[in-house]
Amino acid sequence: MLRQLQRGELLSMPQSRPMPSVGPRCHELRINDVTSTWRVVYRIDTDAIVILEVFAKKTGKTPKTVIDTCRKRLKEYDDAGK
Repeated sequence: MLRQLQRGELLSMPQSRPMPSVGPRCHELRINDVTSTWRVVYRIDTDAIVILEVFAKKTGKTPKTVIDTCRKRLKEYDDAGK
């Protein structure tokens, strides 16, 4: 799925869903494995796919700590590019 994103393809449900709570252009890949359900939070930039967090999903709602971590990493990434 990441390769598809790198080629400029836009994914939608059930593979990916928007994550406006993290920021603009942010999404969550939904990956089901034999033993776990994984999530990859990412942002689509014009020149990159920025991976913010990868975690095993254990509840119905994305934990606040994950959202906060993603926001912090985005800020650091954006600040470093200035």
